[in-house]
This record gives sequence, C-alpha cells and structure tokens, in this order.
Amino acid sequence: MKIAVIGSGYVGTVTGTCLAEMGHHVVCADEKEGRMKNLQEGKVHFYEEALAPMIRGNREEGRLEFTADIAHAVRVSEVVFLCVGTPSLPSGKADVNSLTAAVKSIAAGMDGYRLIIEKSTMPIKTGEWLESLLRAQVPAGIEYDIAAVPQFLREGHAVQDFMHPDRIVIGAESKRAIDTIVDIYRTLNAPILITDINSAELIKHATNAFLATKISFINSIGQICEKTGADITVVARGLGLDRRIGQEYLNAGVGYGGIFFPKDINSLVNIADEYHINLDLLKQVDVINRYQRISFIEKIDEALGKNLNGKTIAVLGLAYRPHTDDLRDTPAISIIRGLEKRGAHIRAYDPLVMEQCKEHLPDVVYCESAYAAAKGADAIAILTEWDEFAYINFLKLRQESDCRLIVDGRNLFTLERMKKLGYTYVSIGRRSVVPDKTKANIE
Repeated sequence: MKIAVIGSGYVGTVTGTCLAEMGHHVVCADEKEGRMKNLQEGKVHFYEEALAPMIRGNREEGRLEFTADIAHAVRVSEVVFLCVGTPSLPSGKADVNSLTAAVKSIAAGMDGYRLIIEKSTMPIKTGEWLESLLRAQVPAGIEYDIAAVPQFLREGHAVQDFMHPDRIVIGAESKRAIDTIVDIYRTLNAPILITDINSAELIKHATNAFLATKISFINSIGQICEKTGADITVVARGLGLDRRIGQEYLNAGVGYGGIFFPKDINSLVNIADEYHINLDLLKQVDVINRYQRISFIEKIDEALGKNLNGKTIAVLGLAYRPHTDDLRDTPAISIIRGLEKRGAHIRAYDPLVMEQCKEHLPDVVYCESAYAAAKGADAIAILTEWDEFAYINFLKLRQESDCRLIVDGRNLFTLERMKKLGYTYVSIGRRSVVPDKTKANIE
C-alpha cells in the first residue's frame, strides 16, 4: 500500500520505517529540510537500536522515501499517518500549532479520497477537531476518513514494539477505513481491537497513565518498606505473581522520565477538569514521581553525613532509560541540579547522552567511563539501568576508585552481594547495607 507519514520525529521515523519493512511503499514527509536530508543519507537524529540499518535497507529496496514536501507525499499516497508532535504547553494543554499546519498541507495535497490516521499521541477528542479542520480545508467533493491507531512504543525498544505489538487498536467509523487499516497491519498477526476514535485515543492515554500509576504506587510502597524493614524487590515480586497485576513496571527507583507519561497524564487531567471529573488520583501520581527525585538526593545527603558541600558524586547514567539518548524530563538532570545546589561536585558518565547533556549541566565533569567517573568520588550514584552498570567489573572499580559508597536509584544489585564486596549500599525500598569491612572480598 502507498502510505505517507507526516512528521519525522521519533514516532514518525519509526512508524514509516517499520511500515516499509512490512512491505508498504512509504513516503515520510517533514518541513524540516535538514532533517529530511540527513534521513535520506541514512542519518537518524536520535538513537534507536536497529533503526538506521533498517532505513538504509528499505531505501535501497525502494520502499522508503524522505521529502520536505508534505503535499507531494499526500498526492502519491492512499493513506496518511499523522505523526506530528503536540508538546505540552505550560498549562498542560497540547500545543497543536504544528499539527494544524500539517493538516493544512495535507488538505492541499488531497486530489481524491484519503484515509487520515492519527498515530502520534494526540489530545483526547482530536478526531473531532480534525474533522472540523479538514472540513474547512479540503476542496469540495473530495472524500476522506479519519481514524486513530495509537502507538505503544517504548524508547529504546520501538522497532521491537512496532513489529511485535501486544495489540493493534483501530478507532474508525467507516468500514472502508477499518478494512484498509486491517490490511495494512495484517502481516503483524497481532490481536486487533476495533472501536470508535474517542475510545482509541483514550486507550492510549489511559495505558500510559496506568503504567505511570504502577510506578508511583510501587515507589510509595518502597517508602513503607524502608521504614518497616521490608524489601521492595520481594514485595514487588509477590505482587507481580498475581496474574491480575503482572511484573511489568513494578521496579522501584527514582521514578519515570521522558515526555510520554507526563503528557498523557496532563491530557487526562485536563479533559477531566473540563468535564468536572475528579481525577486527583493521577495528579498525585506525578507528585509522587517528583518526590522520588528529592528523596534520592536526601539519601545521598544522609549517607554523606548531611553535608554535601564540597563532596564529589559520581553519577552513572543520564538518560531517563537505557537504550535511548532522550534527556527530556530525565530524573538525572533534576537530581544533579539538586546536588549542585547543595554544594556537591558532579562527575558523570553515560554511554550515549553526555554531549547533549552539556548544555543542560555545564558544570558537570563528563568522564570516559564509569570507572573514570568514580575516581575521587565520595559517593557513586546510579540513575540509569544500563547493562554496563549492572555488570560492572567491581575488581576494576575497586582498583580505580577508593569510594565504597554506592547509592543505587535502580536497585541493580543484591544486598548480599554488596555486603560481601565491602560497599556501603543504599538502594530504593530496601534496608541499607553497612558491611563488615574486615570480611569484604571481591570473589
């Protein structure tokens, strides 16, 4: 099928590339000419494992094109996927200026029937708004359908999530639109839920809000564990074995980051306020998440005698999750700023995002490895669960650094192991370990 993907940010680039991989002919369009030129050359402006070679392969096969001419992309396509960003305004509402401009460009390229599909996370009731906007822009006599097929992509795993989805949600009103979308996704062999557009939009927002709620819930239970001597890893395991709950998103830590959870929570809260519905539950989800960052700073402060002034903290991990170079609302930035306000000096290492982080945190010393960051440190703080931190060589770490205090915001290690290794170990929702240094070894 001939498909146009409008918007070549994270969602648009992944969507267009994966649709091409499925065998469709895809034209990705975005008014940012520099970005499109880079994509034509196979250069991706963000990190997503396996995406760049997939782009090159599909371009070589002639299934994937990139252009800055949105109207042209629409003219040569039967289906148009809308993947334009709608960032949150300070009020919490979505900024739809770019979306409005893209829809006008789409209308200008329509010379016959088109199916227009919301793919990026759009505000709830966007389908109704799109209908009114298109009605005013599309030339008389030209038919169209609007549908919503929300994306459920995790940064760092987006290609895997797209090609092997848990489900495909189709929000559409006409049989023609439904049949077309089913045909597009047929090869994925995933369960399909067909519903109305409003419900499809709400499913996306509710999914992210529920996952964020699970994270904030387990972090709140972690606070109780710390006060009572319980172990959050065991509690979470016991919860997750209940089939009604499941194990996913029950890892206590410094909280979630990125733009998607906060954005979807804001969208739900805004529409609840509009209809005078009490959704204070979700407001508290975000409050709890912010508190986790403050609490982590307090853990470091407490471990260093309630005096961070002049102390050096080695921070391992800057991205909000592993396998991504996304710094948007990453806990690391706010935690580091909080430590700096208390007089601490920061040495940091991350496998991907140090260069981008310099504009946000110019006073941080960026190091070539976790071992280099730990040199001269009074405490080592882990903020991102990269594999290289989970499997760090403690023999080398002990040789490179005299620091024996680790404050772990991702619970990467067992208490028994850290005690055996001779580290004072502070984690989330578990008792702290103060080892018997006379018996410490690294075997």
